[in-house]
Amino acid sequence: MIGVVAPQFQHDVVREFFELFKTPWEFARRDGCYDVVICTENDASDIAAKLTLVYQTFNQNEKPPDLESCKEVNWMCSPQGRMPVYCGLQALDGKPFYHVVTADSRRACAVSHKSQNRNVIHIGFNLFAEVTHLLVVGQPVANASVPTLDRHIALLRQLITRAGVPLVEIPPVPDGSPFAVCLTHDVDHPVMRNHLLDSTMLGFVYRATLGSVVGVWRGRVALPQLCRNWLAVLKLPFLYLGLVRDIWRKSLCDYGEIENKFGSTFFVIPFRGRPGQSKNGEVPARRAAKYGVGDVRTEIQSLQKKGCEIGVHGIDAWSDVPSARTEMQEIASHVSDGCSGVRMHWLFFDSGSYEVLDQAGFSYDSTLGYNETVGYKAGTGQAFRPLGAKQLIELPLHIMDTSLFYPAHLNLSANEARERVGELIDNAEKLGGVMTINWHDRSVAPERLWGGFYQELLKSLEQRGAWFPTGSQIVAWYRRRRSVRIEELGSDEKQFRVRVTMDEGQNSPGLRLRFHKPVEEGAETADCFEDVPLRDGEIAFAI
Repeated sequence: MIGVVAPQFQHDVVREFFELFKTPWEFARRDGCYDVVICTENDASDIAAKLTLVYQTFNQNEKPPDLESCKEVNWMCSPQGRMPVYCGLQALDGKPFYHVVTADSRRACAVSHKSQNRNVIHIGFNLFAEVTHLLVVGQPVANASVPTLDRHIALLRQLITRAGVPLVEIPPVPDGSPFAVCLTHDVDHPVMRNHLLDSTMLGFVYRATLGSVVGVWRGRVALPQLCRNWLAVLKLPFLYLGLVRDIWRKSLCDYGEIENKFGSTFFVIPFRGRPGQSKNGEVPARRAAKYGVGDVRTEIQSLQKKGCEIGVHGIDAWSDVPSARTEMQEIASHVSDGCSGVRMHWLFFDSGSYEVLDQAGFSYDSTLGYNETVGYKAGTGQAFRPLGAKQLIELPLHIMDTSLFYPAHLNLSANEARERVGELIDNAEKLGGVMTINWHDRSVAPERLWGGFYQELLKSLEQRGAWFPTGSQIVAWYRRRRSVRIEELGSDEKQFRVRVTMDEGQNSPGLRLRFHKPVEEGAETADCFEDVPLRDGEIAFAI
């Protein structure tokens, strides 16, 4: 059992942290006895514990640190990899317990000593301040590739087990799969005929013709793709006359075939011709979509029959509760099984949006991500409950096609994109969680023709054994994980026993219970753990 001593202003983030690091814990009682005490407030020397982890501390009466003022980023090295520290890194004197050092490799920021027959480890940053920064402010684009929050969890886990303390947790890993993948699609331009001599169509013609020629010269476009793009342009007059099939409408159907073995989620714009509002100035008119959900009713109903989910691609839902409810109701009126998820068009969002969407009744949001790059805005591959939200779950966005390939963003070649995405897949396989992918509706059609890369990506993920749920399915899985309670029943030299209490209900796949065996101090062995399918009742592990 872990006891936590933290100032009152950190209690909410402590609770959320231990939903991500799902292990037995409580706010420490002064008369309690714990395996581990984590302290970020004053002194916990009077609380009985085998191991005390003292992170950089705050006083109970101190004000929370100003997250927006955390401009300087420090870096530390750990066995989990390099990690940015956003809220201050403190140099400590003493013998390093663990190889966690500042970037200059000279100042230890994790040192240990013996005090009254207990191990005490000091760490030179404040864990819960870091987690608050990641969940509230997020990481800058420059650090997007680092799963910082997940590495904080991994570091804490190893600090505990390598001090000789056993640990049990429910990892963010679906039983039978190493990680989950949520396939999503922002439906922005599903009807080509609605675009006549506007900027979208002129851009399409340019990129399909001259842009494709330049792409062939640079080695980014193959000759067959050039031919497909030019043919699509030549067919435009016949498309506007209704003599040939609309290639962007067809792309929605193509996803149904490409993903026929997987679940996927389509975020659809509710109203045509609305650019929306902004709290910081005028919104460009081109943000308005040239379609509304009613224009693609046939297509989305066909997708639903194949097991796909339909969510809201919000225009003003991020800004106020009435708009959020109106947009949800509009989408729900055109689908058969309701609407529970939302992602903002152009990823519009602000600090009050979570509360708005929560009050509007959405089950989850999937807006938290980058337009400019791919990676971990909140530093995690896990779905989480935003601080201040009561029910809403955030399903972070990790990979977006336009971020990979747009000239204004990363502008990667296919090989460069494979390498960049491969790093994220490796992290998911190692750390668990869910990888959320956004491939836009027209991206498998001319002139983008990113369907080949997408199908290759799906094949790679399938080969790694990933589970492919819809947005609602993965959120339901995380809610079930959050509902589980683990009680430690005690241990001796041979056995470690816990009691698990689970809510009833079916949610496939199931959950795992993972037991991390203690590692002798000074040993360099890798983490040793045992997984069993999670079930209600008592479970015992051999030490």
